[in-house]
Amino acid sequence: MKSNSLRSRLALTAALLGTQAAFAGTDVWFTPLTQSAPVVPANSLGETSSPWVTPEGIHQKNILSLREVEDQILSPGQSVIRVPGQGTSASMFDMLAYDPTGQYLFIPHETPIGAGCTRISLYDNHAEVILAGDQKGANGDWSNDFGAFDPSRWTPNGTLFLAEEWSGEGRVIEILNPLAPAAEIESRELNSIPNVSHEGINFSEKFEDTIYFIDEYNSGSIYKFVMSKKGDYTKGQSFVLSVDAFLSSGGNPVANYNAGSNATAVREGMATWIPLTDKNGVPLPGISDPFVNGPTGPATLAGRKAADDAGGTPYGRPEDMAVGRATNGREMLYVAVTSENAVISIEILENRKGNSYTATGKAIVRVMANNSTPKNLGYAPTTGTISSPDNIALDSQGNVYVIEDAPNGSSTGGDIWFFRDKNSDGVAESVDHFMSIRVHGSEATGMIFNPANPLEFCVSVQHPTSTDLAVIPNGLGDAVWMFNLANIPNKGFVKNLEKGRTNTNQ
Repeated sequence: MKSNSLRSRLALTAALLGTQAAFAGTDVWFTPLTQSAPVVPANSLGETSSPWVTPEGIHQKNILSLREVEDQILSPGQSVIRVPGQGTSASMFDMLAYDPTGQYLFIPHETPIGAGCTRISLYDNHAEVILAGDQKGANGDWSNDFGAFDPSRWTPNGTLFLAEEWSGEGRVIEILNPLAPAAEIESRELNSIPNVSHEGINFSEKFEDTIYFIDEYNSGSIYKFVMSKKGDYTKGQSFVLSVDAFLSSGGNPVANYNAGSNATAVREGMATWIPLTDKNGVPLPGISDPFVNGPTGPATLAGRKAADDAGGTPYGRPEDMAVGRATNGREMLYVAVTSENAVISIEILENRKGNSYTATGKAIVRVMANNSTPKNLGYAPTTGTISSPDNIALDSQGNVYVIEDAPNGSSTGGDIWFFRDKNSDGVAESVDHFMSIRVHGSEATGMIFNPANPLEFCVSVQHPTSTDLAVIPNGLGDAVWMFNLANIPNKGFVKNLEKGRTNTNQ
């Protein structure tokens, strides 16, 4: 790629990321589904041609599948990751990222070893691996290997974050030149961000020096990293969120979220960001070093131990996070709490002027929705229930979409829900049944709207039964599907989407 082209793209990146995010939210814009999809046999026509049940007018098309790349069906010279001997975990397409131009899509691979990233050029459907581990993590050597890349995030610096979840060492890896030819890709480990089971990791839309991230664990906490210098991810101060009444109500940060006294401890309401380090990243007295590389077991991740030392509030496997804005102008975090079958909202009360540094800040934690929230309010009811909410996406109007982490069995597919929050107070009036997937053994993940075309979004299909070639020879495998909303009946919503901007922090 020519250097002037790269400079132009990075300039566009800065311009797009510098604009304001949309405020949430709107009324429901579709007629909700009334049931979850019935599952079809692996590699059947239902999987390969139209795996999604959607509301009227939504067009679906396959962008990429593991088999198409391996068989060179789309175009020659492609590559994608399949780790031998891993069955349905051989490829594991996960949380997608766009570049701001919408030309490239990035797929992190959540494989136990040999994790990496595939870049797709959407203009010619060409896929190529731009980063991959050497698979020596199978023997405990992670020096040149990566495990379970879950999140990928385009950064305001025009780089790409990848991070390890349940395998590897809980590290954040930054690809410094994600648009460069594959042979010229450069990457580094960010030793400034605590080692946890990463999934949700996002940049603040309001504070240019702040990154929010999650520890995806059944005693996991919510964190932020404040850069010492705006745009420099290598040095800064780390914090963990602690609900003010959690400890005084008998909460124990070391125990699981629902164990012992934590079952009745307060985990909503006013909260404070508690520092783990100083502004230079040095652990504070009494706080464990959060940056030690190590195995991803429950008691060993360094950032988790530091959060426990500081009194961080634990949640039931918090996974993905999206960053939006409330109508009052405050930043709002949306966090999927999988084991609690809920989504929480976190309203950031901090209100800095410019880029001035604030050591701590306040927030309000609320339950946005769970299975007690009305479903399909004002429409025909659904028999579907919220099961293990995992991933979160925002459209250009700030609406919240939540994707389940429930692998499909032999009868009922996994779902995507629309969280209706018209007054943008962080509490949904209704959860509306949006889409459902029919692919056997799979889960949907990585839903993200195209920042250059707010009418399009993509979703990954992860670990379907058809990925395991020992079970389904020549199976379709992990795949990426693209959806277009241009032909939905609600033309007013289409026009509003087109006017808005979809951020890359999903």
